[in-house]
Amino acid sequence: MPISDAESRIMELLWQESPRSAEDLAAILLKTQDWQPGTVKALLNRMLRKRAIAATRDGRRFLYRPLLAREAYLTEASTALLDRLFDGRLAPLVAHFARHRRLGRRDLAELKRLIKEMDDDDA
Repeated sequence: MPISDAESRIMELLWQESPRSAEDLAAILLKTQDWQPGTVKALLNRMLRKRAIAATRDGRRFLYRPLLAREAYLTEASTALLDRLFDGRLAPLVAHFARHRRLGRRDLAELKRLIKEMDDDDA
């Protein structure tokens, strides 16, 4: 299911802690995104229709929790990015970032470790 950038901001908050009310989410997002409660409620309604989240009545309010797992979202979003910009190939993506962003020692070590694991799995 496609999740917009705006919706992903709400999802991140729900993945961190849930359930949360629309008011709680709006209070957080007002500080970081300058979003009004109406914007947050509209996004929550869109996400309910997509079945990315669920709502449970709690007195006069609703509490929201994610149905979409963060790992599933990351897989879908990263695959879409890779397909759209790099013809589905990982090496050009890594090369692009290596040219345009300095890779620190930790990044290089992790990439080397991942490549070694992949080589070991193929052997």
